[in-house]
Amino acid sequence: MARQEKPVDVVLVGLGWTNAIMGMELAQEGLSVLALERGEDRDTVPDFAYPKMADELTYGVRYKLMAKPAKSTITVRHSMTETAVPYRHLGSFLPGDGVGGAGTHWNGHTWRPMPEELELRSYVENTFGKEIIPTDMTIQDFGVSYAELEPHFTFFDKVLGVSGAAGNVQGKILEGGNPFEGPRSEPYPLPPLKRTLNDELFHDVAKTQGLHPFPLPSSNASEAYTNPYGMQLGPCNFCGFCERYGCLNFSKASPQTSILGALKQHENFAYRANSEVLKVELADDKKTAKGVTYIDENGEEVFQPAKIVVVGTFAYNNVRLLLLSGIGQPYDPVSNTGTVGRNYAYQMMGGATLFFKDKCFNPFIGAGSNAEVVDDFAINQIDFAKEGFIGGSYLLAAQTNGQPIRNMPLPSGTPSWGTGWKKATKEYYGHAMSISSHGANMSYRDCYLSLDPNYKDDHGLPLLRLTFDWKDNDIRMTQFMKSKVEAIAKGLAPDHLTLSFKDFGAKYDVRPYQTTHNVGGAIMGTNPKTSVLNRYLQSWDVHNVFVLGASAFPQNLQYNPTMLVGALAYWSAKAIREQYLKNPGPLVQA
Repeated sequence: MARQEKPVDVVLVGLGWTNAIMGMELAQEGLSVLALERGEDRDTVPDFAYPKMADELTYGVRYKLMAKPAKSTITVRHSMTETAVPYRHLGSFLPGDGVGGAGTHWNGHTWRPMPEELELRSYVENTFGKEIIPTDMTIQDFGVSYAELEPHFTFFDKVLGVSGAAGNVQGKILEGGNPFEGPRSEPYPLPPLKRTLNDELFHDVAKTQGLHPFPLPSSNASEAYTNPYGMQLGPCNFCGFCERYGCLNFSKASPQTSILGALKQHENFAYRANSEVLKVELADDKKTAKGVTYIDENGEEVFQPAKIVVVGTFAYNNVRLLLLSGIGQPYDPVSNTGTVGRNYAYQMMGGATLFFKDKCFNPFIGAGSNAEVVDDFAINQIDFAKEGFIGGSYLLAAQTNGQPIRNMPLPSGTPSWGTGWKKATKEYYGHAMSISSHGANMSYRDCYLSLDPNYKDDHGLPLLRLTFDWKDNDIRMTQFMKSKVEAIAKGLAPDHLTLSFKDFGAKYDVRPYQTTHNVGGAIMGTNPKTSVLNRYLQSWDVHNVFVLGASAFPQNLQYNPTMLVGALAYWSAKAIREQYLKNPGPLVQA
């Protein structure tokens, strides 16, 4: 028999960005809120304090802040005809672990989606015709518009303390910002980060080629800042320990630096670390949840009663918990029925490394979001019918770190060890810069998430299975971006140039790191036959269950997901506060 705890109004599964937001919103409403976090408790002090966080081997290479595959993993296969095998060593993506989740170890790239991305299916059909959409492509509209989310984008900008140069304020196009972005009601809270040499070089050559460069919107604070919750951030000192690290300087926005310190002051909020939720427990009618069952830090099974359950973990963990809990119908790609697991998507990356014998970039001077960008090849700038693909990319020159284990770019053909490697390292360390393509990834009928029939976790529950591979549409898109990156790179006249873009026939490979931007599987929409959640991120099937995070995306953006993830959490919280609490039940009729 599981131990039963005292009931609460709201139980939050996970304590990263989304549930930090939801916790604050519902605690402000006066509800009793309890968060259950699978991993350890973590805070800037003492966990991220200098000098221990500036340890590349422990955190950058051995992934101390990440979920360990030995404890929690998925299985992976390319097609439905294959048998999936476990993801045994972190590579392609790095799920966070512990309080703060992946929000502790991100770089801070903070993009709003384009309005067209939130209504992608409609945009493609109305602009180019539905006939250009491949028959196996399952892209959808989100069910919520940019205009509806704009106030939440603006507020989350302020919570994060985003540094940037606005390009479109209330419809007015501003020099130095992104002229292709959706309209903002206000500028960024902080000015852009200072430029490094790579930024200046990229900016100048992009301008000469008729492009529109601007600084990357960054959640690395350019100045001292106090956010709406009274949380203080210090100016980024360009230490180069952002991605894979907690910020030791209170400069990178994270759940810890931006929300949790204030949330913990609410007496009606509590959280329990090392508490792994196994299942959302449903009432006999299967239409409402009555709480969750979890394993506590002592290994004891506990039932936590709650009136509302908010699932806000990493994207694929959200999907697995829904499947294990019997919430929604599992997706079947053969019959094209069911919804839970449908529309998994990832990110399409590519890049170039440029080597200069006569330029020193001082790579130890870096920040997670230190970059210059062009968005001239974004989704709303490309003629999909003419180019033969659906999607877009932004191109950026970033300098994030000079860590000698992970960041040692060398020209192609360099020996991988020995005298030749040492000679090249001496000659080229600090003499390289990169230009990257960060692109969208569409969703397809046979790219999905399901429970694995063969592998189980240490509780005897099936692991989640990922079925995914690259498709021709996305390869055509990245090859288009390759030509644009190559043109910019050659304009800089490097001594050596190495290009790395996926070509036709490329298979998805879990070994090299790509991004941690896994999306879909518990998608939002307007039709319960093709979505798990309604437009407020409320389960169509169990009305007191809300599911937050990138699992709600019907396909992936060309941008990093954090801003949209946060804005959707505020959007959902507003609906709970203003509608659901007054009249509990479905917020949208199926």
